[in-house]
Order: sequence, then C-alpha cells, then structure tokens
Amino acid sequence: MFQIAVIGGTGLIGSRVVEELRKRGHEAVAAAPGTGVDTITGEGLDDLLASSEIVIDVSNSPSFDDEAAMNFFMTAGGNIAAAERRAGVRHHVALSVVGTDRMQASGYFRAKQAQEQLIAGSGIPYTIVHATQFFEFLRAIAGFSTVDGAVRLPPVAFQPMAADDIAIAVAEAALSNPVNGILEIAGPETFTLDEPVRRVLGLDGDTREVIADTAAVYFGLQVDDATLVPAPGARLGSTTLDWWLEHAPPPPVR
Repeated sequence: MFQIAVIGGTGLIGSRVVEELRKRGHEAVAAAPGTGVDTITGEGLDDLLASSEIVIDVSNSPSFDDEAAMNFFMTAGGNIAAAERRAGVRHHVALSVVGTDRMQASGYFRAKQAQEQLIAGSGIPYTIVHATQFFEFLRAIAGFSTVDGAVRLPPVAFQPMAADDIAIAVAEAALSNPVNGILEIAGPETFTLDEPVRRVLGLDGDTREVIADTAAVYFGLQVDDATLVPAPGARLGSTTLDWWLEHAPPPPVR
C-alpha cells in the first residue's frame, strides 16, 4: 500500500483519482485549500508530504489570464517541489494537456509548459500525463466558442476522453515507475472538433447552431489536425462518446 497525496484532490479529476486509488487499496489524501493545503502559500504542504511517498498534482490555475496562470503554476510548482525534496518524495505525477507544446501562442499553455519544465528540473523522479480534452468540458467549449448566438469551431481532429478514464490513467501512472518524461492518453475515437459539441448540445436541447468554420479558433488559438490529438502509441481510454452521452449528467441549472 502506498501513501499518496493528490493535490487538487477535491476537483473533477482529483476526486476521481482519489476514489480510484482507494479502490486499489492505497491511502490517498485529497489536498486542496478546503482541506488545509494551500500550494500558493505553502500552508500544510510539509505536513501532507511528510507521510507521502507519491504526489499527484491535478490542480489548475483558477484563471486563464496569462500572468495569473504563470504565477499560479510557478508559485505552486516551486512550493510543491521544495516540499517534496524536504520529504524525500519518490515520484511526482502531474496532469497536463496533449498539444501543450503546440499551443504556445497562448499564455495559459506557456504557463503549462513552464510548469512541466519546472517538474523536469526539480530533481524528483516524475511522470507527466498529457491528456486530451475531457468530455465534461464540451459544454464549456461551446460557451467560449459562441459568436452571435452560434457556436463556431474549426473542424480539426479531436480525440476527447472521459474524466473517469483520465483518473484511471493518472492513478496507474502513479503506481508505476517514474518515466521521467511524458505519457499521452486520449479517447478511443477521433472526431472533428465540432461533432461532439454538436451532439452534447443536442442532448441538452440547446438550440445553438454548431458551425464547422475553418476560420474559427479554439481557446483563442489557430489549430490544425495535429494540435489536439496525441502521437501514435498513446494509451486510449475505453469510454466512447455514445456511452458518455447516455450517462452524462445534465448541464448545470442556470
């Protein structure tokens, strides 16, 4: 049995990672400001990591603003790495994004790249898990891609996956030997970006038209068929879009 700290362990992915590790018989502690651990101030980190062999970081910046995201990832990452060195942690696992290196026109993804570089240079054995976009984020994609009442998306290759599959992959990476590099994970099916968004809005009875527009941007970025999908050999989740749509929770009540 391993003792594992999950930073961001109360969020969408983190709570699932904690549950998956506990199902496998490990002692997983969900760490977040609400549980007394603040990676920005460092509060609670030393106490948490003193009894942790493995640290999983699935936390995210509360802001996508360029400067705020960089400050978050550099401050939190530096505090985590320092506490890990003091505690003698043997494996650091971080969740990041497929295509981070291809989306450097975005300040947020520059911050993610800087986080990955900090991890690689920390001296702690590590594994960075690059995941494709979550099914659970499809509604948000529709939101930030709505222009004049219509959702405009570039019809580029897109291989989204379920949060449950991401949690399984992250847990299994943590329980394996550090790779001191990147593992890529993705969904089992490839679509064009507009397809899954159109389907989830249809499920919701959302009347916004979803338009495949080659001039549209994703997250403010120009993307192509190589941007949002993994390289050959990525680990694939098992949850299909059809299954997820059948079991997906309804959209939040506004």
